[in-house]
Amino acid sequence: MDVSTVTLPEQIHPLINRSRLVWAMGFTQILAWGSTYYLPAVLASPIAKETGWSITSVVGGLSWGLLVAGASSPAVGRQIDRRGGRSVLAASSLLLALGMLLMGLADNIATYYVAWTLIGVAMAAGLYDAAFSTLGRLFGESARTSITGLTLLGGFASTLGWPVIAGLESWIGWRNACLTLAAAHLLIGLPTHALLIPGSTRQPPHPVMVESTDASEFRPGTTHQLFLLIAAMLTVLALVVSGISVHLLNVLQQLGIATAVALAIGMVIGPAQVLARVAEFSIGRNLHPTWSARAGVLLCLIGLGLLISGLPWLAFVAIALYGAGNGILTIARGTLPLALFGPQGYGVRMGLLARSVLVAQACGPIAAAYVLDSFGASVLLSVMCGLMLLCFIATWSLPTTQKDK
Repeated sequence: MDVSTVTLPEQIHPLINRSRLVWAMGFTQILAWGSTYYLPAVLASPIAKETGWSITSVVGGLSWGLLVAGASSPAVGRQIDRRGGRSVLAASSLLLALGMLLMGLADNIATYYVAWTLIGVAMAAGLYDAAFSTLGRLFGESARTSITGLTLLGGFASTLGWPVIAGLESWIGWRNACLTLAAAHLLIGLPTHALLIPGSTRQPPHPVMVESTDASEFRPGTTHQLFLLIAAMLTVLALVVSGISVHLLNVLQQLGIATAVALAIGMVIGPAQVLARVAEFSIGRNLHPTWSARAGVLLCLIGLGLLISGLPWLAFVAIALYGAGNGILTIARGTLPLALFGPQGYGVRMGLLARSVLVAQACGPIAAAYVLDSFGASVLLSVMCGLMLLCFIATWSLPTTQKDK
């Protein structure tokens, strides 16, 4: 089997202020998520109205960006493992600035999709997977609390991003809103990443040889089988969560819930995610991430199951449980591979996991739309519950101790 040379994770260094680092990266995560994943929810209609492009084509830019991000993620993970995350995250800010600039200037659909291509590479280099890999590189096996803190801050991306972008669009138009976001990435995100994230100059004198984690190098050994199980589970979860997130309002309306009530129900997700992450940070930090993953999947499963009833009062409870489960699973996505495989090669593994997860996020809304239009909300929720049940069963095949490699 081929081997690649990587260095051991930079263990906690006295010069690294962990709290300051997490706050800085949390702020840039809010900026990155708000101007990528959550952007079409606010700007899709204004863009389509001014340009005459179909709303499907406009929203499709995000799906294309996610596919590009999935293709780019393995290379990003390898780069973080070799050189650390500072240069990668700084590059993501620069690419986001260029992508938002090009989007604001786009006068045809081809240019718009080129902008999303740049943004897609930036998403691979700047969203959670790259940030988790950076923290794992810096803090090794003790990175869990930092990862949890980062997701706790990043959970405010839609809460803060949507009103800010909507306000900019209303005030100066969608094009100037894009240019403003480009300036924010260039003047705030780039310096934050370049100056506040520690570099990777402190390397051990002798690099460590570890097995290659390239997908083509997988063998039927236990470690690789475990990795493939985790990859499959996270991919299915991403498929479900992305489909529900995009179509939740339509699902609730098809179940007979009034639009105003449906909007109120949807607003429960954000606070539920944050509360669950606070619980993970304070109570669940002593539990193995496998147990956190089981709890997250179970909460999502129960929430989606209760939602099938269509009862408005029960829907509030259902979405609160679903949001809490999703909040925990975001953390488990970063902490589970670290706990089971250790910090060596963590960036590469996160990149490989991100590839299938991002592709699932791109395809999930399309698949969910087909089922919703063809068979209705109850069938869609039943299918989602079935997929969640498979994931819950899969979690019982995961060990609760670090895997020997």
